[in-house]
Amino acid sequence: MASPADVIPVVLCGGSGTRLWPLSRTSYPKQYWPLVDGHTLLQNTLLRLGGLPGVQAPVVVCSEHHRFLAAEQLRQIQVAPAALLLEPVGRNTALAVAVATLHAMDRGGDPLLLVLAADHNITDTVAFRRAVGKGMVAARAGRLVTFGIVPTKPETGYGYIEAEATADSTGALPIRRFVEKPDGATAEQFLASGNFTWNSGLFLFRASRMLAELTRFNPELVQAARDALDQGEADLDFLRLARDPFERCPSVAIDVAVMEKTSLGSVVPLEAGWSDVGSWDALWDLGSRDGNGNVLRGRVLAEDARNCYVRSEHRLVVGLGIEDLVVVETSDAVLVARRDRGQQVKHVVLRLKADGANEATSHRRIYRPWGYYDAIVEGRRWQVKTIRVNPGASLSLQMHHHRSEHWVVVQGTAEVERDGAVALFSENQSVYIPLGCRHRLSNPGRIELQLIEVQSGTYLGEDDIVRFADAYGRVSAEAAPQTSD
Repeated sequence: MASPADVIPVVLCGGSGTRLWPLSRTSYPKQYWPLVDGHTLLQNTLLRLGGLPGVQAPVVVCSEHHRFLAAEQLRQIQVAPAALLLEPVGRNTALAVAVATLHAMDRGGDPLLLVLAADHNITDTVAFRRAVGKGMVAARAGRLVTFGIVPTKPETGYGYIEAEATADSTGALPIRRFVEKPDGATAEQFLASGNFTWNSGLFLFRASRMLAELTRFNPELVQAARDALDQGEADLDFLRLARDPFERCPSVAIDVAVMEKTSLGSVVPLEAGWSDVGSWDALWDLGSRDGNGNVLRGRVLAEDARNCYVRSEHRLVVGLGIEDLVVVETSDAVLVARRDRGQQVKHVVLRLKADGANEATSHRRIYRPWGYYDAIVEGRRWQVKTIRVNPGASLSLQMHHHRSEHWVVVQGTAEVERDGAVALFSENQSVYIPLGCRHRLSNPGRIELQLIEVQSGTYLGEDDIVRFADAYGRVSAEAAPQTSD
């Protein structure tokens, strides 16, 4: 049971970060990438909480499609979550906050909840913790606290919060109003007044107080959150929230659902090097620049280049005589854009989606709970992939109706089950999986297992999988084809 002095972080991992395409995509959005340093944005969100008094294990809310990705990244930094709540569909932040609030109260007590976005970056963790400590005082007094970013320029891409000029008895500033993204002239006025901050989307409140205000202004949303929890199902270390309540609930932000309506809103100014990492230009601004103002990541050679962001994930990228550009290379797409056009990348993604381009949503490398596979090349009726299986992990016991597979072991030891017979294969050995064969691939060793897989058949889609047994719960009662993961 959580005590009233406890603080439970609620980390919201929704969003696809389309302005950071081609790196950030629906299948692997920006919060799971190491964009600024060696940790991902999600990992840094949790790591910067170290040293805050009374902080308990976090509640993480993420898409069901990213559940193993989120769990693995938490394991890497040795964070054991209090819960991993899986959203069947995205419905913005109000429903996610309502679910997390109800979940916290169901566990007993009435803790403070610190709601954090998983895809923000903060450079001054000391200042961040100081602001959160100040917000705790106001939240314990019954205020619904948001953290307003002290503006550094007349930004038109953020919403603003206008606050009273004088703090109340809790030390926070009562909120006058929220303002949508302004035009340039209005943003200049906001900056000059000194009473406006950027809306960060970070919140701190007593669970019971937020639930009361949610119920007051949005009773249907609270009921949908209640139903999603009550009808949810445990799945390994996850809680799958029920789909029907989510789908019937409108998509609305917690700012709109509660904070713009309540009389209990307070803002704590935050000056901590905050960024929502919303564009490639923002990453250039955050990065360590060379003498010519370039931020270079990966295998990059820059000659006579100035003020560029150049990132290579696979191949050598050479920038010669370029200036004020973003160049981002992935295995299946390359972006070349002016740095000041970064906000328009999302429109390119929408166009790609309209054209049915797979590159708009998915990477060539697809992560699974056991490791990942990478589709190298595909032809008519054949495909070549690399498969990497983590030590001790296994794929499901499965069968294909339309394709056969040839595996060549290039690293490690493979344990292969074929129609009940089990055998071991080592480096440079190969195995054939005929069409219709029930088979399972496992890594019994201590190092990563790497395979080259050659598929051939009339249909090579990932939905041609019938799973009969699986360590990750991806099997239906009828062993029907599983396509979601």
